Amino acid sequence: MRDATMSLWIVATLFAASVQALRFLLQKRLAVSGLSPAASTFARFVYAPGVIGAGLAAWTLATGTGLPIVGTGFWPYALAGGISQILATMCVVALFAHRNFAVGIAFSKVTVLLTVATGFVVLGETVTWADIAAMLVGLVGVLILSVPAGGGWQVLNRGSVLGLASGVFFSISAVGYRGASLVVESDAPVLRAAVTLALVTLVQAVVLAAWLAWRDRAGLIAVFTRWRVTTLVGATSMAGSLGWFTAYTLQTAAYVNAVGQVELILSMAISWLVLGERFSWRELLAIALVSCSVIALILLQT
Repeated sequence: MRDATMSLWIVATLFAASVQALRFLLQKRLAVSGLSPAASTFARFVYAPGVIGAGLAAWTLATGTGLPIVGTGFWPYALAGGISQILATMCVVALFAHRNFAVGIAFSKVTVLLTVATGFVVLGETVTWADIAAMLVGLVGVLILSVPAGGGWQVLNRGSVLGLASGVFFSISAVGYRGASLVVESDAPVLRAAVTLALVTLVQAVVLAAWLAWRDRAGLIAVFTRWRVTTLVGATSMAGSLGWFTAYTLQTAAYVNAVGQVELILSMAISWLVLGERFSWRELLAIALVSCSVIALILLQT
C-alpha cells in the first residue's frame, strides 16, 4: 500500500506539472495580447467551481453517498492557500513581460525551499538532508536564472523580484492546500482533493470577480468575450489543480513542489518549439541543474 501511495503522488505531480506548463503558455498568450495579470488569473479560476461541483454531484448520485465533512480548521488553511495562489499567479503572469517563458516558470520554482520552511513552521513537516541537498541544486539553478539577458550578474532586478515573490506566495499556497485537504474527512485522496479544490476555487473566483468589477471591468468582460482561450485556461487549470491537490493529500508539500519542477523542462520545450524562444548558456546550465534536482528527488523517494 505504501508503494502504491508513493507512486500515486508522483504520478499526480507529474500530471499536474505537465498540464500547468500548457496553462502558463495559454496565460502568456492572454497577457501579451493585452489582458491584465488579474484578468488572466481570473480566467484560471472562473470556470472551475461549476465544473467541479457538477462532478461531485455526479459522484454522489453514482455512489449513493454524501460528500465528506470539512473538518475544523479547513477555512484558515484554504483561504491562506487561495489568496496566496492568486497573488503568485499574478506575479508569474507579470513576469512574462520581463523574461522568456521557461525562465519565468523557473523563477517561481524558488517555492521548493520556501515550502520546506513554511511546512515545518505551519505543519511541523520535515525532509531529509539528502533531499535538502537535491533541492539546493535546484536553487542554484534558479539563482543563475536571475541574471537578465545582457545585464551581467546582477541578481536584483524587477524580474527576479516578481519571481521570488511568486515563489513565496506559491509556498504559502502549497502548505495551505495540504493543511486544508488533511482535515477533509475522507480516505479517498482524489475526493478530498476535489472537495478542497471546489471550495477554494469558488472563493478565488468571487474575490477576483469583485476586484475586476471594481478596478478592471474591461478585463472582466474580456475574459468572457475571449472564451475560446479562457475556457482552455480554465480547463487546464482545473485538471492541473486536481493533480496538485491529490498529491498534497498524499505527500508533504515540499516534496510535491520539488518533483513538480519537471514543469521547467516542459516549459523549455514549449518555449523552443512553440514560441521560438532561445536560451543563453547560463539559462541552459540553470535548467540542467533544476532538472538534475528533480531527478534526484524522484530517485530518493522511490
